[in-house]
Amino acid sequence: MADLNTLTATELAHRFDAGAVTAEAIVRDHLERIDERDADVLAWSHLAREAALERARVLDRGSRRGLLHGIPMGVKDIIDSWDQPTTYGSPIYRTHQPLADAATVALAKGEGAILLGKTVTTEFANRHPGATKNPHNPAHTPGGSSSGSAAAVADFQVVLATGTQTGGSVIRPAAFCGVVGYKPTYGHFATAGMKANTEWLDTIGAYARSVEDIALFRAALMAMPWRPIAALERPPRIAVCFTHHKAELSAEGRAAVQDAAAQLAKTGAAVSEIELPPQVRDMTEGQRTLSAFDGPRAHADEARRFPHLLSESLKNDKLAAGAKIDYATWVAARKLGETGRAAVDVLFDAFDAILTAPAPGEAPVGLETTGKATFNLLWTYLWMPCVTLPFTRGPTGLPVGIQLVGRQHEDAALLDIAAWTRRALS
Repeated sequence: MADLNTLTATELAHRFDAGAVTAEAIVRDHLERIDERDADVLAWSHLAREAALERARVLDRGSRRGLLHGIPMGVKDIIDSWDQPTTYGSPIYRTHQPLADAATVALAKGEGAILLGKTVTTEFANRHPGATKNPHNPAHTPGGSSSGSAAAVADFQVVLATGTQTGGSVIRPAAFCGVVGYKPTYGHFATAGMKANTEWLDTIGAYARSVEDIALFRAALMAMPWRPIAALERPPRIAVCFTHHKAELSAEGRAAVQDAAAQLAKTGAAVSEIELPPQVRDMTEGQRTLSAFDGPRAHADEARRFPHLLSESLKNDKLAAGAKIDYATWVAARKLGETGRAAVDVLFDAFDAILTAPAPGEAPVGLETTGKATFNLLWTYLWMPCVTLPFTRGPTGLPVGIQLVGRQHEDAALLDIAAWTRRALS
């Protein structure tokens, strides 16, 4: 194996430009890695070996196709693909074959990406875990619901992958698996072709092993010109925020934020600690209200025709809870989100990014749950862009990350700050 699977998309693009690599060689290296490792990780719900190799050969016979030419990609199995099964993590859809690609899949393919396969998701991107294990220690969860995507990127089985986040389903798995995770501003990545969960929160996100790759992937998924990561004119103003859930942080989770803040201050960043405004203190409950309310509606057909094939956790938690929420409570939760977004947005006049925890700490032991989304729900509800970066290791040697949160719609600036931060902390 030539170890092409260990390179980032940006590095592979340079090799393509130099004529030093072929798409087929890249795909073969990733397939070899999967053969070596996936019995332990179980990241894939479907692997399109021959189709990926044939697509690579076609690309190799032509000119450079686009931003993602020849780059293997994994797609969370909650997102449609016309040429591969899409099961939504449910036995109800085990033979489901969509007629069209989701918008993000079609756009990535249009830029030359090779769809290597579909990655494991929890059931309908909710709480019931899939089969995937943490690549750093199979006794621990990889997080969820985008478990397969985060694990596959972390284990060098694929270069890029997509996930989705309604609560914490992109950022938390990235932190647990030790990769770069990106949840854009709400609405930036088109959700057409994604199995809906909670439409006012659902956000497609991305996984990579570098911030530069996230910028490349983002341009492809938004069908816009690629803007490389820009050098900052000055060190950023960083606001450290533990949120009102600080007591729920583990020792390693708290230390990661504190240590990162101290290191960033030494490299010139203006670092201060902030408390979020009072309007934001009920955000977690508001997010849960919106998510639960949509449950009986998003899964109405499955609950009516196939209740015996739904997990007890989905039926007893989300569907039962959602059925009890009245219209007035739902509207109040919607308005609370609007109030919170306005209150937090004005804070960004004084700083450039928020530094916070992406999870309580390292991935917990056991595969029965996917970990707590406490440190993600708030930012998802506020529609703010988030990036998690690998930073340190916890007491059992598993990754512990940090999270940067940016101003709504200023995603490019957040990625610039994230790249600066990663260099400053390396």
